[in-house]
Amino acid sequence: MKGVVIFLADGFEDMEALATRDVLVRGGIDVRTVSITEDPTVVSSHGVSLWADMTYDEYCDEAGDGPAVREDVMVFPGGMPGSRHLAEHADLVDRMKRHYAEGGTVAAICAAPGLVLSQLDPLRGVRFTCFEGFQGPMLEKGAVYEPESVVVDGRIITGRGAGHAVNFGLHILSYLKGQAEADRVREGLML
Repeated sequence: MKGVVIFLADGFEDMEALATRDVLVRGGIDVRTVSITEDPTVVSSHGVSLWADMTYDEYCDEAGDGPAVREDVMVFPGGMPGSRHLAEHADLVDRMKRHYAEGGTVAAICAAPGLVLSQLDPLRGVRFTCFEGFQGPMLEKGAVYEPESVVVDGRIITGRGAGHAVNFGLHILSYLKGQAEADRVREGLML
């Protein structure tokens, strides 16, 4: 099992990465953060430096080439230019495509559905949401845009933006551990 991993590139959106991680950890999920470079320090779009749990090469060594399962989730926060950096990382995109084709889950929020997940195939008929203005690449592949807080369609989970990050995390948690656990965490957050 590859587990739940949040990929970070310089320019990631703070709330979308950290609120998602926080919610999942509160729900008992072992979440790891991965810098997509060889430097474990990643700087957010608001100038916050974060020390990732591992570098991209360390992640690749640990994850290996074995097949992914539904409970293995690759998470892509938004933010600019973070989403663009994720989308331009050819090896990461190839790994994401294999991960999804093998049965793994992908989750992206804000600009990341349009820039990163749009590189998946096929997407015809897949329902998704994202930050307004980034839906074009997904629509071009026949995906269906829904301006909701979070949309779950099969093994694809998408969120709208920073203000929806906690809800995004709760939907991933519900997907992995059931609605009762997500409700428990929601109540603990007093939402």
